Amino acid sequence: MFFMSTTPEAVTEAEVLNQLITDQQAGFSEEAARAILSLRFGPAAINRMNELAEGNRQGTLSEADRGVLEKYLRVGHFLNVVQAKAHVCLSATAQADS
Repeated sequence: MFFMSTTPEAVTEAEVLNQLITDQQAGFSEEAARAILSLRFGPAAINRMNELAEGNRQGTLSEADRGVLEKYLRVGHFLNVVQAKAHVCLSATAQADS
């Protein structure tokens, strides 16, 4: 079940995306779902995210870097939601094949 925050400023991109990708809609093909599940950040991006996170923990992040960190977080949330939908699609395909 999907619950959305009550205040507009508290609504995340993931919550908005969840409204688009629902269980009632047709899912991804098995091939598309597997491709989506294979998406990963590369080593350079992971290193950058770790640097940004450490700067954030230490309170030394510039405003520009904070904006970059927020972008990584939004993309990560987006990827989590889309991959969750891919998992659901693959589970449904596996159950249908049983």
